[in-house]
Amino acid sequence: MESVFSYIIGLGAAVMMPIIFTILGVCIGIKFSKALKSGLYVGVGFVGLGVITGLLTSALGPALQDVVNIYGLELQVFDMGWPAAASVAYNTLVGSFIIPVCLGVNLVLLLLGCTRTVNIDLWNYWHFAFIGAVVYFMTESVGWGFFAAIICYIITLVMADITAKKFQKFYPGMDGISIPQPFCQGFMPFAVGINKCLDYVPGINKVNIDSEGMKKKFGLFGEPLFLGVIIGIIIGCLACKDGQELIDKIPTTLGLGIKMGAVMELIPRITSLFIEGLKPISEATRELIAKKFGADKELYIGMSPALVIGHPTTLVVSLLLIPVTLALAVALPGNQFLPLASLAGMFYVFVMVLPYTNGNVLRSFIVGLVVMAIGLYFVTLMAPDFTSAAHSVALAHPEDASVAVPEGFSAGALDFASSPLSALIYACMKYLNYIGAAILTLLAAALVVWNRKRIQSSH
Repeated sequence: MESVFSYIIGLGAAVMMPIIFTILGVCIGIKFSKALKSGLYVGVGFVGLGVITGLLTSALGPALQDVVNIYGLELQVFDMGWPAAASVAYNTLVGSFIIPVCLGVNLVLLLLGCTRTVNIDLWNYWHFAFIGAVVYFMTESVGWGFFAAIICYIITLVMADITAKKFQKFYPGMDGISIPQPFCQGFMPFAVGINKCLDYVPGINKVNIDSEGMKKKFGLFGEPLFLGVIIGIIIGCLACKDGQELIDKIPTTLGLGIKMGAVMELIPRITSLFIEGLKPISEATRELIAKKFGADKELYIGMSPALVIGHPTTLVVSLLLIPVTLALAVALPGNQFLPLASLAGMFYVFVMVLPYTNGNVLRSFIVGLVVMAIGLYFVTLMAPDFTSAAHSVALAHPEDASVAVPEGFSAGALDFASSPLSALIYACMKYLNYIGAAILTLLAAALVVWNRKRIQSSH
């Protein structure tokens, strides 16, 4: 079973999406050629996004490492990055069975009318496997590991349903799509709460600048492209220990600025391919459901948040938060996690924040600042048990160097360990034991019942 699902995951989104979309398209009545073309657009989008985020990591990584060395910013929790975290998650007993178990849970909830989301975002199932694996090694019980993973999955499906309309209204071309990814959904309650509080803060409650407003107000300085160049050059300058090295590294520094600008400019162009590929599938799905079950019946296709990370506000706020998060990591007392490899995942923090801040740059930045400050502590908190999982996987798979934790360090990753949803499940299981499990069960059951009533009342 592990070999089968490892093979499926190993194909990657770029290969599997054309297959899934072609099969799905034909099943809902789209011509084979049109369904295949839709899938290929989405697959190409994933390839392009992987290339661009890889460019960000490869360009930013060495400069940030120089900053760490120059200013002595070493902390005890080593940033594994999300690819290594996903590898650890999938290569445990919980991860081996996570896809069929979660698909089974999704099917049962659909049949019972407790969700509208069909989650085909198989690659991000590693989030559920991650919390399951951490709890598994913490409790030394595979049963508790699966319990944590399933609880996380159920809560995420309900949150995907709740936020679907808001998501679809804010992001153009996303009709019929929801985001059942727990990392993104975990920040949504913070976006709602903080945004509401900011309504009562004098001055801030009058500021309403979105990405387009920034361009009008600041001109060239409000463009994500230009901001990317400036931030890249600033980081390049900080990576120089003296004036002579700064002069010697002028080509490298300018090159880093151009690469950061390229990332900011190319991500929106790449993500437009997702919309082009999704549109035929989304329209055909709505037509089929309306024909078979009536116009009031609605299902959502659960997709990756990668579809919308190209929004200009996401790019601007993520870019500004990268140096701020590094400063927070050093300044916050008790934090032991310094995010480096995980910083490319900053874009995903804001996918479900923007629909509730309405793309307001200042409010989105404040939400991001709060959740990142809290998230650093969550990663530190979870590090010992994540390290146990990583060591176990490294022993079983010595050929995979990405899961090896450097000697003297603990393991951490911004995604998914910094998510409030992950931290909630982990804390309940670690500190409250059976009481925590009972609380999580009641919470998931209450959300499912409430969501079912909500769905029924909308018919």
